[in-house]
Amino acid sequence: MKTAELSLFIIEDDPHFRETLIDVMALRGVTVTAAGSGTEGLKALKGQKPSVIILDVQLPDIHGLDLCKVIKRSEPFKNTPVIMLSASTRYSDPRDRVEGILAGASAFLSKPITMEKLWDEIEALTQRR
Repeated sequence: MKTAELSLFIIEDDPHFRETLIDVMALRGVTVTAAGSGTEGLKALKGQKPSVIILDVQLPDIHGLDLCKVIKRSEPFKNTPVIMLSASTRYSDPRDRVEGILAGASAFLSKPITMEKLWDEIEALTQRR
């Protein structure tokens, strides 16, 4: 998938990380839509067809794993890759990450994360489609 055709939807409550990600992806020519909570994200996803959804595990209103299940059960997004991100040490053990994969995530990455590593994951997921 060409960068110009790539679109991301980010659900992330950390405004600094969210804005940094939007800025970095814009420099790459990627269209980004973002939301700061799970509820806001579900509303904003309607009518969208992102190439990849990036989802924080720890959101203020709904747990990211539960939100991932809701998104993946939704017909328009069942084949859309979801990258889950977590800063929690609870999800640093690979055995615990199985929860994310079972919830429907295509990848589960730990914060802090470099933009290069996140980009590599996005590219890998979009090339598989």
